[in-house]
Parts: sequence; C-alpha cells; structure tokens
Amino acid sequence: MVGAGLGWRQPMNVDEERFLGVALEMLQNGSWFIPHRAGEIYADKPPLFMWAVALFVQLTHWPTVALYLPALLAGAVTTACLYDLGRRLWGRRVGVIAALLFLATYQSYSILRTGQIDGFLALWTVLGIYGLCRHLLLGPAWHWYYLACAAMGFGIISKGVGFLPALMLIPYAYAVRKGWKGVVPMPGKAAAWWLGLLVALAAIAVWLGPLLVIVWHGSADSLAYIQEILFKQTAGRYASAWEHREPFWYFFAQVIPKYWLPIFLWLPWLVPAWRKQLLKHDGRVLVLLGWVVLVLLFFSLSSGKRKLYIFPAVPALVLLVAPLIPWLLRRWFSRRPRGRTVFAVLTVLWLGAWCARGFIEPHKEGINPHETIMGEVARLTGNADLVLVSWREGHWLFARQPIVHFGFHGNQSLEQSALWLRSHPQAHALVPARNLARCYDPQKARRVGETSRAEWFLVGADADNQQCQPSAPDKVYTFAWRHPLP
Repeated sequence: MVGAGLGWRQPMNVDEERFLGVALEMLQNGSWFIPHRAGEIYADKPPLFMWAVALFVQLTHWPTVALYLPALLAGAVTTACLYDLGRRLWGRRVGVIAALLFLATYQSYSILRTGQIDGFLALWTVLGIYGLCRHLLLGPAWHWYYLACAAMGFGIISKGVGFLPALMLIPYAYAVRKGWKGVVPMPGKAAAWWLGLLVALAAIAVWLGPLLVIVWHGSADSLAYIQEILFKQTAGRYASAWEHREPFWYFFAQVIPKYWLPIFLWLPWLVPAWRKQLLKHDGRVLVLLGWVVLVLLFFSLSSGKRKLYIFPAVPALVLLVAPLIPWLLRRWFSRRPRGRTVFAVLTVLWLGAWCARGFIEPHKEGINPHETIMGEVARLTGNADLVLVSWREGHWLFARQPIVHFGFHGNQSLEQSALWLRSHPQAHALVPARNLARCYDPQKARRVGETSRAEWFLVGADADNQQCQPSAPDKVYTFAWRHPLP
C-alpha cells in the first residue's frame, strides 16, 4: 500500500525537491556533513535523511525512486514492530490488528508515501518505542533500552524531535512509583540508565563529531552553519516559529479529526474504555497513553505547527486501540451478524482504495511544472548561464544548465540579476511575473511557464530597463549538475 506506484512518482512539492536535490548535491560535491543547496549551505535540517536518500541513489541509480525508499523502509519496520509488540503485550490477534490498523490510519498513508524527513523519522521513533516497551513493560531488557537510545540519537540527527520516545519515561516513572501493574521496576540501576544517554550521544556524534572538527578547521560559513542548525533551527524555531504559525488547538480541531481516521471515529467508545483500564492501574495503558498525550502537548505548545508533526504519536496510539478492537466488534455486532461482514468489506475497500490511489495519483499530478519550465528554458538558451530570481527548489533540481543566484533568501535578487546581466550579456535570468517590470521591459520577456506560486519569464540583457542600480552582491553562488535529472 505504501509502495503502490513507486517508480511512477516524482518529486512534486518543495520538501521533496529540496531533499532530493541536497542528497544529489552531496553525491556530487562530497560535502556530507555540511549540506548544500545550489552551492549555498543548507542549514534547516540535519543530514541523516539526505544520507539515506543518497545511499539509495547509489544502490538504485534511480533518484526519483530512491527518494521514497527511506519512508517505505520505515513503514515496513514500523508495521513489524507494532505486530511484535501487540503480540507480546496482548496476544497474536492484537498484533495483527495493530499492524493492519497502522496501515489503515490515514496519516500513515499520507506521510509514508512522501519523500520527506517525517517518514524516515518514523523509523527511529518506532525503534525507540519498541526498545523502551521491551524494557519498561516486558523487561528488564537493557540491550533493547540501549537500542532505543541509539535510535533516538539517530532520530535527532534526522530531525531535532527524534528524542520524543524518551518522554515515555515520565508516565513509566509515575506507574512504578504508584505500584501499577504491567510495568517493570528496576531500582538501583542509575548507572545503567545514564549509560543510555551516552549511547544516544554516541549516535549523534556520528554526524556532530566530524562536523565540529570541520568547523574547528573551517571557515566562517561552517561556524554560521553550526550556529543555525543547533540553535535557530531547533530551540529557536520551537520557541518562536517564523512560519506555519497556528493556535494551540490546531492539532485537535484540524488535524486529528481527518488524519487519525478511522481511529477518531471510535473515540466515543475508546475514551471510556481507556478510563476503565486506568482505574484498574494498567501500566501498559498509562505508559502508552501518557506518551501520546505528552507528544500532543509538546507540539501544541510550539507556535509553529504542521499536520505531519504529530505522526510520531500514531504507533503508540495504534497499540492502545488494537486490544480494544475485538471488544468493539462484539459490542457493535453481537446482535447483528451481518455487521461483521459489512465491517470486513469496508476494511478491505478502505485499504484497497489507498493502494489504488497510489497508482492514480502520479497520473493525476502529471509532470512537475518546474521540470517543464527548466526544459523550456534550456531549449531557448542552450547552455548559457541562468540567473535565478526568487527561485524555488524545483528550478535548481531540474536545471539543465549552469545557474547563478545570490542566496535562496536573497532580498535583492531581482536588482542583482540586472547587474549580473550587464556584465554577462550572454546570460539570461528567470524572473517571476510579479517583479518583472521593476527591472525589465515586459515586452522583451518570454513566458516559459507557470507553477502554483508564480508565472515565470525569461529575460536577457536587452530587456534591462536601467531602473535598478544595486550595489554589488555580498555573495554570488554558481552551480551546475554534472548529470541533470532526465
């Protein structure tokens, strides 16, 4: 279901274009510890996901397939872990239900089919959950605890929130203190617990150790990178987000009702059942439910929110719901035998619809408009340098010729493009329509295509209206793919 249509899909949003481009640029320039985007340092995310994509590119020689393989791997591992945990905690039947319910949850489908970090992060999250559950609920099993700590370390260098499984220790500590059943007390093991932190730090050091050496011997740019990635893009972004700002209740009102289907529809029966289990001091339910609540609270407290942020909570939620499914079926259908048949048919149709959608979507989406635009630009200009203005990642990923830019977030890129064309009259510039007339004569511009954000025009030095007289740019970045995407 997750892999349906693999090979037909191509990068269609800015995240997928960005991460595939960064991975391909790593392979081209060999800068593995400091990622780049069109020659400029890319400091928004740690590099582990891009490493994984680059590895699959090397193995498959098919970039548009390699982009989706990390999430496909994560989906397979998550499904297997949920089956095994359900089997060990409640029985084989519950394990099967947990695996199927995870695949049937809409957010699983929507995240794991994309070429984004959150799908790959699910791999480390579920390994953290699995290892901690084997230790806290089925242990003691210190080797599983250390595996969970290592997974959290690798999760952190995939995305800063990779530490989230550690929050499971909070409800576990409460359950042990209050003597709840279903949890394993481990008194007098402080050194063994703290060793887990060292294991997590060792995993983080796989990237951070070489990075610090590079920064120590490197340039001011590498120092700026480490300051950006370790502070602004983690704690700073959480405390005061500058994009995707949403109210506290965003996940509860706009995400969960849709993306946690079908589980959301069952909450009127699930919530009272969980309450009864908690009144019976079931530590398994407390640890898992407590962790889901803490994850929701953690992301709700940040001003920046996206629907995919709460996906890490889904595996634990599935483990909470799966043991109650047989009870729900008996409650709903004990006097309506045909109801079970209807439920089974609806389940097959639900899963089948997602599988079919995987083949339909690529045909419905068509060709990435950036690929079309860059192909047309290459046809019109040959191999001439192309200056990018207010560009998106798709322009860089699908570029067929050398490109020039003044920083992805450059505020004066339009004015500086005019200055560049004056000294490089053989070059051209790709400019969005909304800014065109400020520096160029629209009558001398050629329309080359449209994306969801803008209409794009190609201009040469002859289109310069001489109205823009900027100072020389602080930095000029040049980049060219050795092997452009076909």
